[in-house]
Amino acid sequence: MRNDFWKNTAAFGLKADAVNILSSARDFKAQLLDHIAKAEKRIIITALYLEDDDAGREVLTALHQASLNKPSLKVTVLVDYHRARRGRIGESKSEGNAKLYCEYNEKFSSNVKVFGVPIKAKELFGVLHLKGFVFDNTLIYSGASINDVYLQQHERYRLDRYFVLNQQGLCDSIETFLNEVMLVSQATPRLDSRPISDYGQIKLAHRQLMRTLKIAKYKQSSGNSKSVLTARLFLGFGRRKNDLNKLIKNLFDQTKEELVLYTPYFNFPTPLMRSLKKLLKHGKKVTIVVGDKTANDFYISPEKPFNTIGGLPYLYETILQKFLKSQNKYLKQGLLEVYLWKDNDNSFHLKGVCADGKRHLLSGHNLNPRAWSLDIENGILLDDPNKTLASAIEDEKIQVLKHCTQITSFDELETMKDYPAPVQKILGKIKRVKGDFILKRFI
Repeated sequence: MRNDFWKNTAAFGLKADAVNILSSARDFKAQLLDHIAKAEKRIIITALYLEDDDAGREVLTALHQASLNKPSLKVTVLVDYHRARRGRIGESKSEGNAKLYCEYNEKFSSNVKVFGVPIKAKELFGVLHLKGFVFDNTLIYSGASINDVYLQQHERYRLDRYFVLNQQGLCDSIETFLNEVMLVSQATPRLDSRPISDYGQIKLAHRQLMRTLKIAKYKQSSGNSKSVLTARLFLGFGRRKNDLNKLIKNLFDQTKEELVLYTPYFNFPTPLMRSLKKLLKHGKKVTIVVGDKTANDFYISPEKPFNTIGGLPYLYETILQKFLKSQNKYLKQGLLEVYLWKDNDNSFHLKGVCADGKRHLLSGHNLNPRAWSLDIENGILLDDPNKTLASAIEDEKIQVLKHCTQITSFDELETMKDYPAPVQKILGKIKRVKGDFILKRFI
């Protein structure tokens, strides 16, 4: 692959003081509500979901109130179509979050519009995983969706990364893409107005939308910026001709000194796993910050009733343990540093890539096979050759590492024999039928 292919794409210029990195879910929530209240022209919320819980209702209320206070304000919310029309995993059948959207639309009668975007015919095979909240000319970029734990509405939180970027071009590009590709499609129905279209009614339009998305790109800057610090938007959908995947692979392969990775769980797609091993073999430093199995969304504590989905965090730990065992000499040499994040019963949702302290990828991409080939993803590459953001990026890392334990040998991790009996049983069964291969691709 040609070095730094992405430099052929015109970039948006950034000033260092136009980038603000938040460190907590509560700060993220405060910034969201503040920007909602202050927006004058446009608000665009793109997330996997806006949950029918305390935090979701507070944010949705704020959006409707902002619209009523400023009738010319355009407020658009896009969430995954399938996710919005079902209850939570394990719950009985329901209208899902769409019920809340409809009730609030009737209650407030504002100009807020909530749309559902179906990425695949079934949620299992792909979801809307685009990120970014636009408020006039400010973009708040995070992998977080909107619910109680992402916003730390109560005590528990799910930690993510949170970047506030003041750049009109980035905001314009996101709005143009959504307007010209997604919102023009009949496959993207309103979710806040009954009757909501069933999938069968939008099936043909959805097929066309999928064809469009596979070749779609964000509009980049109209000319190369004179700024040294720049930003570029990338879109990724499908295994082939995926610009975001290509960028991630490039960042791995072109690392000269150190690659820093954030991921909720250890389950890299094969091309990235090969690149990791190659970097270590060539003497490059690799730092991986990953969630402990107890910080996984699907973790079930031993004292609670167990179900099959609760085996996933343990499966991911077995993948990590296998990798560390094969690369143990690099752990001993200090070339490979692995940190497990754990903070009581809170969860870890960070994702991102930092190459040589100069190139920073902000993305909802989990660096796993599902993101690599099924979900639609986006990302922002911050190119910072002079390391003007180095201090802020390092501060973010220091805050994250406060709740981390460094792994110095593969045998510090638990193995199958250490797991609760129900976990041993389900993982044993999965491995016997080679179901772990399927699970690693889809979850």
